[in-house]
Amino acid sequence: MKLVLLFTCVSLAFAQIPVKRVVLYKNGVGYFEHQGPVQGKQDVTVSFTSGQLNDVLKSLTVLDLNGGRIAAIGYDASLPSDRKLNELRLPVGDKGTLTDFLGAMRGARIEVRNGGLPLTGRLVSVERKTRSGAGATLEVDYVSLLTETGELRTAEVSPAFSVRLLEPGLANKLGKYLDVLSADRAADERKMLISADGAGARNLFVSYISEVPVWKATYRVVLGAKPLLQGWAIVDNTVGQDWENVSLSLVAGAPQSFIQNLSQPQYARRPVVALAESVNRAPQTFESGIIGGRARLAGKITDPTGAAIVDALVELVDANNAPVRRGGTDANGDYSFAGLPEGEFRLVISKPGFAMGRLDGIALQAGGVARRDVRLQVGQVANMVDVSTAPPDLNTETSSAVGRVNQFERLRQYSQQQKAPTVTVTEARAQAPVNVQAQDLGDLFEYKISQPVSIARNRSALVPILQAPITVEKVSVWSQSTGGRPQRALWLTNSTDLTLDAGTFSVLEAEAFAGEGILEPIRPAEKRLLSYATDLGVAVTTAFGSESQRIARVVVANGILTHHRAVNETRNYTIRNNDAEPRTLLLEHPVRSGYRLTNSAEPAETTGTVMRFRVPVPARQTVAVPIAETRPLASTYTISALTPGEVAHFASEGSLGPAVENALRQILASKTVVDMHNTQAENLAAELERITKSQERLRENMKALKGSAEEKALVQRYTRQLEEQETRIAELEKQNAELEAKIDAAQRELNDEIGKLRFDVTL
Repeated sequence: MKLVLLFTCVSLAFAQIPVKRVVLYKNGVGYFEHQGPVQGKQDVTVSFTSGQLNDVLKSLTVLDLNGGRIAAIGYDASLPSDRKLNELRLPVGDKGTLTDFLGAMRGARIEVRNGGLPLTGRLVSVERKTRSGAGATLEVDYVSLLTETGELRTAEVSPAFSVRLLEPGLANKLGKYLDVLSADRAADERKMLISADGAGARNLFVSYISEVPVWKATYRVVLGAKPLLQGWAIVDNTVGQDWENVSLSLVAGAPQSFIQNLSQPQYARRPVVALAESVNRAPQTFESGIIGGRARLAGKITDPTGAAIVDALVELVDANNAPVRRGGTDANGDYSFAGLPEGEFRLVISKPGFAMGRLDGIALQAGGVARRDVRLQVGQVANMVDVSTAPPDLNTETSSAVGRVNQFERLRQYSQQQKAPTVTVTEARAQAPVNVQAQDLGDLFEYKISQPVSIARNRSALVPILQAPITVEKVSVWSQSTGGRPQRALWLTNSTDLTLDAGTFSVLEAEAFAGEGILEPIRPAEKRLLSYATDLGVAVTTAFGSESQRIARVVVANGILTHHRAVNETRNYTIRNNDAEPRTLLLEHPVRSGYRLTNSAEPAETTGTVMRFRVPVPARQTVAVPIAETRPLASTYTISALTPGEVAHFASEGSLGPAVENALRQILASKTVVDMHNTQAENLAAELERITKSQERLRENMKALKGSAEEKALVQRYTRQLEEQETRIAELEKQNAELEAKIDAAQRELNDEIGKLRFDVTL
């Protein structure tokens, strides 16, 4: 019997291998697993579209689970249509006209008819000419032929024009040309041939990814004495096969995926290189490489009594839940996997009559051998329990301890449908069983449906993923940024152990529709505000006031004087509840940088942009809510740079205080002494500069007197002046040195006075 595998959107002519597992992701990609029997040496044909082929080529895994092998996997290649046309060497494009086609036939023997006798010959050209007559101008195409007699004849291409191809093989080539054009419009179907080779009946495993519709989440929030949250996933089966009792997982997250045209042959441009004159080369030897061995994993599966379990299914998966190896235990309960890559893996073991076991943290190293013996517990296959193993074996080839057991997710047993007495809608909703195993997958989150799921092809279904009590408070929300009417909202705390994926939600109150909204992803224990309707019974108005406070505090330290003042602002909210029922209003007040609350009211919740104040509003009552804030302001001054005018101004406005004012005036007095000494030093420097310039002038004059009659008298005069100036320079330098010492002493004293100032005065 021939067996044909089924892929997504597959049309099969033979028996189908059923889908066993489906994992749907939020990025529009699905992971599919098929398992089915094969017998002996058997070929499996798979049909699908070119678009699916690209995904399959990227991800296809085919395994013979019972000792057989996959001999070959092939598929029919598809050349681009333009390349196929080029290979026909028929220079006509895929959208050619009759004129273009005839032009491509130049040199071929043809027979043409134009309502008269046939004309036979070799096609020379096709020309377009302008013909005038009866007041009109027309463009007409003419065909020129070279007849067997050597005569050039012309025929007009009119509506009655016909052509018969006489060139051997040309009609066949034209047929192929039309076949290529027709193939582009035919159904896009590709075939893959998988050849399985082995002895006897075996199990074949096939996995791949394919493009699928994005699954969507939707929720129901049922308000009442015990609020209830129901979650559903909308799943579309657009593949070519029914899903019958498949293991369905829904992953919230978008692992990276892309489309690459792998199925179409690709040609690269190669450079043309001239042939070298001499290509003889001496023999060359190369260094040998070192190839490390692959890892190996083996072990024994036993029952609680220690007896071997035969034909147990043992699956090795990687950290991304992707299967690496599958196999069964032999008559001694042993399993063995060879040629494994390095990394961390886990084992999943199943056998009818036993609870499914899972062993995490199996670390494998290249060239190493690890052993893991597992003991299964008696129970239902739907249950997954922790399995224990002996302490990590010492890897004799790598001398490293490998293996560790991690805690893993809980699986709940399938609920049994039992005949129950008639109950109310509310009771039935609360009792509806939903069995979902949930687990975090790094940045992703998985909902693994515990019950098998069946969805016919080209059908959609609502799959329950959540049924749990929820912590929720019904409130109204008003935001200053949006204004308008308050919104009715649910202040929901995710009290389940599941991450709520993004989706829509509907609110049911008193078994009636109350509104709907959008829910963003919510982690367990996270609190979120969800609006679902407009509150027409509550109105909110606001009034704003601001004042700038005088300087309230002066601080002097480290040579800096700081004035502290504040800007006080109050926003008064007036809330009117016109409804006959009381309201709890969440008032959203903006968070502003530099502002802090000054009244006693504390927000119930603060986000990055708003503070939420809980305000109870009785029925038909008005409540005023003032929210006062202050923004501190500070002005700083360097004490050593203060002028008498600035100190006088601060004193006049009362922003110093008597003690600070007296201290600053003492500083100003000391600063006056330093300034006086600095002025004297500047005067000495100015006099020295004048004398220096005078000496330069006298020396220049003395140089100019050489050889003159007045030289002797003037030189004596200039010499006396220079001697007097040198005496004065010596006096000035002495005075300057004494003055610099005074300046240094006065400046040190001033710095000490400023450094000792410490004031913190409230005015």
